[in-house]
Amino acid sequence: MAVAAGCLAVALGGASAGAWLPNLAAWGAGAAVALVVFVSPPFPLARVMILAAPVGLLASVAGPGQAGVHRWIGVGPVQANAAALLLPAFVVALAAVACHAPRVWPACAACAALLVLQPDASQATALAAAVLVVIARLPATRVARIGGAALVSSGVAVAWLRPDPLVPVAEVEGVVGLAYALSPPTAVAAIVALGCAALAPVMVAARAERPVARTAALALGAYSVLSALAPLLGAFPVPLVGATMSPVVGLWLGAGLLAAVASREGATSA
Repeated sequence: MAVAAGCLAVALGGASAGAWLPNLAAWGAGAAVALVVFVSPPFPLARVMILAAPVGLLASVAGPGQAGVHRWIGVGPVQANAAALLLPAFVVALAAVACHAPRVWPACAACAALLVLQPDASQATALAAAVLVVIARLPATRVARIGGAALVSSGVAVAWLRPDPLVPVAEVEGVVGLAYALSPPTAVAAIVALGCAALAPVMVAARAERPVARTAALALGAYSVLSALAPLLGAFPVPLVGATMSPVVGLWLGAGLLAAVASREGATSA
């Protein structure tokens, strides 16, 4: 619904089909990827995602970038936002394996540092929210929890202090305002649909019976909610609604891994 509302807003704005059709294609492709992930062994895949996220972010920082901003990696003919594509599954994977594999924390620290280097305060904040959820639910000492929270919060503060010179694009960062100017009901539908999509993992957490699945759902929910709220504070892409494919595929990937973890927790271990 959020993707459809965003496509309608962009189309009403007079943009060509090439500006909004890719989001619909991304929704279908993301759903297919989520299905493949769901039927795959979740914990080996989680370990792959723990490695893939920092590698992808490193590739984006090493890339040419735009106006000094380095957030994208080439996926065939498409330039994908590395963080939006990889972090939803990463936070689920982190929750799934953190208890049994403390070596995942250097990967988490690398992701946070690379988001500062990109820079991307929106994704740094969303990642930090998810990490704080995982830290809070780990059987760790109080000192370890406070230390981890302090490190994560420091990274977010640095990310917000770094300048972001990119000029906002109406169909991406300003899509809600564009929708409201052209069709207020479309804007309302987009906001409601985005809110429901962002909160969906939290509803999954409320129904999850196993602790790892509940933590993973809460982490993905925290990431999704902060990603959705970030455009209120700056010129950041509006996930699902904006004309950018990476959040669409990324959130499907995270949802597929969450469903796999929730359905198979207890049958296997990390």
